[in-house]
Amino acid sequence: MRERIEKALRKSDAEYTEIRIEAVTSSWANFSGEELDSIGSAKTVGGIVRALVKGGWGYATFNDLSALENRVKEACESARLVGKEESKFAEVEPVVDEITATMEKDFRQISLSDKRSVIEDYNKIILGYHDRIETSNVAYSDSFRKVWYGNSEGTYIEDERPNAGVSLSATAREGDNVQRGSESVAGSAGFQVIEGLQEKAEAAARRSVDLLSAPPVTGGKYTVIINPRLAGVFAHEAFGHLSESDFVYENERLKELMVLGKRFGSDILNIIDDGTIRGLRGTHKYDDEGVKTRKNYLIKGGILVGRLHSRETAAKMGEEPTGNARAISYQHQPIVRMTNTYIDRGDAAFEDTIRDVKLGLYAIDMVGGQTSMEMFTFSAAYGYMVRDGKIGELVRDVVLTGNVFETLMNIDMICDPVEWPPVGGGCGKGGQSPLPVALGGPHVRIQEVVVGGRQQ
Repeated sequence: MRERIEKALRKSDAEYTEIRIEAVTSSWANFSGEELDSIGSAKTVGGIVRALVKGGWGYATFNDLSALENRVKEACESARLVGKEESKFAEVEPVVDEITATMEKDFRQISLSDKRSVIEDYNKIILGYHDRIETSNVAYSDSFRKVWYGNSEGTYIEDERPNAGVSLSATAREGDNVQRGSESVAGSAGFQVIEGLQEKAEAAARRSVDLLSAPPVTGGKYTVIINPRLAGVFAHEAFGHLSESDFVYENERLKELMVLGKRFGSDILNIIDDGTIRGLRGTHKYDDEGVKTRKNYLIKGGILVGRLHSRETAAKMGEEPTGNARAISYQHQPIVRMTNTYIDRGDAAFEDTIRDVKLGLYAIDMVGGQTSMEMFTFSAAYGYMVRDGKIGELVRDVVLTGNVFETLMNIDMICDPVEWPPVGGGCGKGGQSPLPVALGGPHVRIQEVVVGGRQQ
């Protein structure tokens, strides 16, 4: 494959050209209630050529590798048609590397029937848990992506990217009251990550039933402690996207807000994006421009110190590439994306966060949310009241809202350790979803959080 890619690249007359080819093997199975809703497998092969001429990008995607040289010519021609200014593209050292995935239990060797049997067991646990369980949704998916990447600067990389996951959802009903409990697990280590999840299936079912009798939280301002998964969602959704430099570069208001050196929190606050952490879903040795991933501090000691870049945005903003150009598949160009974004650990224990709280809220996980610039709204999966320094009753309909910059300044306690729940899902941006990322962090305490719910 290397010889084929390098031969095609020699046909380029652009300033810069790259080729990314992918072969993907995938399978899936999904139960909706008692019915097996879908099951199947697929194999796909395809690629993309990207060429740069006078600041303009040309692209050509393909499924037929035999005409690769022609696709290079097409991408170069397209780039010449749109290029009208000076190209800005940061320099990096060329690399030649091969990354081989290691799986304890290779899901490609597991029959589709066996995969079905595993999740059917989870589905039966959910449906049989309680007579108020109305329906279930249990979905399994896996993919093994082999990537070949080469560019006109001499970089050549072969990379294997496995991923497998299962989501477990239970829906309970009592009259017009409908509640949902869910769990998910995903990872790159092999099929064993989705085995032995009977307790998680039962936990999803139990939570959906328990939430039927849980009262809605009373709306107001609270001291809120968020768990590691919700802390990861907050770091990713509310702040991480504001650190993606294509967004910053193209938005004048955001340029004024996201000024390096500006204080965003107290000295205890550190927010990091790190694509090198072993075993996480957002981890890769190289991004989809062949740039080595690294640990990038976004906030350090409460001060904004960095942002995430592709080679193009780094050059345009006079900064270094960070290894954050990612594409969901060969059908898409790489754009600036997060990897594993998190609030770094502090020195508090969980008990410290609730000890002096007279009335507060412990918010857990997330079921939905949205952001608009610096404003955010997140719906926690559920929560518990904190009363006089102790965890109290279960509550539902927990909606957290606010301004991310004010919220960061109101973080007054961060726990140790950082936890990485092996949850599924992914990030969406620019029509590319779901891109695998990891969502984790420590427990974090925030003062004066606006919580929506039932009004007194």
